[in-house]
Amino acid sequence: MAAGQAGTTQPTRVRYTMLSLIAAGTLINYLDRTILGVAAPALTKELGISATVMGVIFSAFSWSYAAAQVPGGAFLDRFGTRLTYFLSVSFWSLFTLLQAFVGGVAGLIGLRLALGVAESPCFPANSRVVATWFPRDERAFATGVYTVGEYIGLAFLSPLLFAMLAVWGWRSLFVGAGVLGLLFALVWWRGYREPRESRANQAELDEIVAGGALLDQPARQRFDWSAAGRLLRTRQMWGICLGQFAGNSTLVFFLTWFPTYLATERQMDWLKIGFFAVAPFIAASFGVLFGGWWSDRMLRQGKSPNVARKLPIILGLLLASTIVAANFVESNAAVIAILSLAFFAQGMAALGWTLVSDLAPEGMLGVTGGVFNLAANLAGIVTPIVVGAIVAATGSFFYALGFIGIVALLGALSYIFILGDVRRIVLD
Repeated sequence: MAAGQAGTTQPTRVRYTMLSLIAAGTLINYLDRTILGVAAPALTKELGISATVMGVIFSAFSWSYAAAQVPGGAFLDRFGTRLTYFLSVSFWSLFTLLQAFVGGVAGLIGLRLALGVAESPCFPANSRVVATWFPRDERAFATGVYTVGEYIGLAFLSPLLFAMLAVWGWRSLFVGAGVLGLLFALVWWRGYREPRESRANQAELDEIVAGGALLDQPARQRFDWSAAGRLLRTRQMWGICLGQFAGNSTLVFFLTWFPTYLATERQMDWLKIGFFAVAPFIAASFGVLFGGWWSDRMLRQGKSPNVARKLPIILGLLLASTIVAANFVESNAAVIAILSLAFFAQGMAALGWTLVSDLAPEGMLGVTGGVFNLAANLAGIVTPIVVGAIVAATGSFFYALGFIGIVALLGALSYIFILGDVRRIVLD
């Protein structure tokens, strides 16, 4: 049924189909970028890689990922969501598959750099889909639903991944993830459409437009360097970028060094790692969904966007800093409980992408998301290297967890004192 021909007075719910597509894409995105963390303990032994070098390899993805954010956002604004996402998924899945055949550090770093470039448009595209398809009071929950893919996949796939690692070796992980992504690229191309090109009836289109959905985003825009420069000078962008950098530091630790922490600091075997690694990721999944639900609920109850959008993130960052408490307990169960609380809180803080939808200047969702994700993923460069250097220098994760906790506190301060009012940025 065409968009303009509503066959019933009841609105369709096509937007949830589109949400399920970006949720699945995000799950595969994070599986592909983080599977190296699962493979790392075995990979480092086979290839003879030190902790310091492994920190550099972990961060290599974020070098190119961060550098490609603004170009990726500009590409998204120019060519639209459907084509951009299809090309992104296809190439990142290919580069994941090729990592199964590397024989040394140089090849691994090269493919991680390529993976970063290929994945760069994903989150700006996710933000654009939410802003295009969802009314304002559903955006935080929608953001939580696709963001939960960052955690839920690794939570429930961890036992399977560690079993594959034990039976077939670390190379099998990259083969499986790469093939899965290539298949999803076909599903995306067949399934995703913009609202007026979809099966959404007029009642649904009217409903989401009335709620503030940016249904008619200008297409095929050329990149405006002067507008991007003015965007970078706004207080709101500095506030959310510094805050997201802090939240991502906790996330990056779990996606890179966490399995190694369990294997070396806590002396767990593969089966224990596979079992214990599940809990923090499940906790983070609940944190994302709870934060999104709570934020939208406050907005519907009449709370200002300043309260409804910022409060869950600030509390999440404050609680994430409790990760340092893991340094002072002996029980493995207590350590996992503390890490689960910290990761639950980081999940709440992951709602920064909702602010991108709320703050982005008209026609600049892709570029705004690119700038935001650039700042966020500088954490992917800094955190693995700093943690690797600390572990190499001290032989322990004690000060590494302290570093993560301090950065989380600084992120909370950024949202409190720098961000200011949550309202759409208007560039003169």
